[in-house]
Amino acid sequence: MDPRTLTPALRVLRVCLHLLMAGLLLLAALRDPAPAAVAAAAATGAVYAVGSALRAVRDSRSAAALWLGTLSAAWLVLLAVTPDGLWVAFPLYFLHLHLLPARWSLPAVAATAGAAIMSYVRHGAPLNPGAVIGPLLGAAVAVATVLGYQALYRESERHRRLVEELTSTRAELAAAERHAGTLAERERLAREIHDTLAQGLSSIQLLLRAAERALPDGNPVAAGHIERARRTAQDNLAEARRFVRALAPADLERGSLAAALERLCDDPGGPGPRVRFSLSGTPVPLPTPYEVALLRIAQSALANTVRHAGAGRAEITLTFMDASVTLDVVDDGKGFDPHVWTPSPGDGFGLQAMRSRAQSLGGTFTVESSPGQGTAVAVALPLPGEGAV
Repeated sequence: MDPRTLTPALRVLRVCLHLLMAGLLLLAALRDPAPAAVAAAAATGAVYAVGSALRAVRDSRSAAALWLGTLSAAWLVLLAVTPDGLWVAFPLYFLHLHLLPARWSLPAVAATAGAAIMSYVRHGAPLNPGAVIGPLLGAAVAVATVLGYQALYRESERHRRLVEELTSTRAELAAAERHAGTLAERERLAREIHDTLAQGLSSIQLLLRAAERALPDGNPVAAGHIERARRTAQDNLAEARRFVRALAPADLERGSLAAALERLCDDPGGPGPRVRFSLSGTPVPLPTPYEVALLRIAQSALANTVRHAGAGRAEITLTFMDASVTLDVVDDGKGFDPHVWTPSPGDGFGLQAMRSRAQSLGGTFTVESSPGQGTAVAVALPLPGEGAV
């Protein structure tokens, strides 16, 4: 493991392991100052120091296994020289568990504990329960400590990933809410301009035309004022229409309503039914608020079909008639009972929102559905009269 990637706690544990190994080797050399014991302790310490400094040992399992084998061989030599070398088994337990996979580390720990017990007996000490329990208990403590830490580390990593995913999801949700709020505000402004300023200018223009027709002959000054006022109202009405068009959704900026609905069918917003679009009647220019409302209702109905209906097919039909324009969205999904349906709190794409859009333009909105029989959503808007935006 790269020291630069260690947490502060792991750095402390790493230093403690180094100090433990150095202290136990020094203890073995001091308790048995024979040249062979001192040389064996120094050799073991040198192997340990070299391996701890090599990056290959931290990055490669095979290099770690080779280093541990060399270190264990040096330790066995130390055991053969002095019985005090058995205490070095304890840091070796941690090294085996940390650097080797589980299928190798546990047998290595067991072999190290067995070697420690056998060295105790080999040097003439009587075999007693303490001589067996001590190394085995140390091995058990090491295994429990390492495995417990690994379990805690995995759980900590899982929580960290969950927090990162939650943070990312919240950021995406906030961005989506800001985008939705921007679109809603644009549409609100478009409706306000259409329903107030543009309609007022249109009414002023009609009234000026009526006044111009009712003006007695022989009054050119008044006629000129009326004509200029009418042209000013007409210019401002055109400007209001440009504002409304500029506030329209981006889908409508690239073509007609029919083209936007056809693109919507090509990309319904995720896995779901096959969607087909059909156009009936002779298309006529619609005010931007009409196009926005019909497009948003189609998007909402299709989103509900994708999310809830479990449908295999759906169809969007736009129909132009003499006095109205209608939009139908039909699917063959599982359906529901509209009479017992209740809207979800905060459902901005629900049936109630679609109905409100239609009613705000003087239209009607109907839903026909029953369990297992699919769903049909229909909206009808009266075609605007002369002078509408």
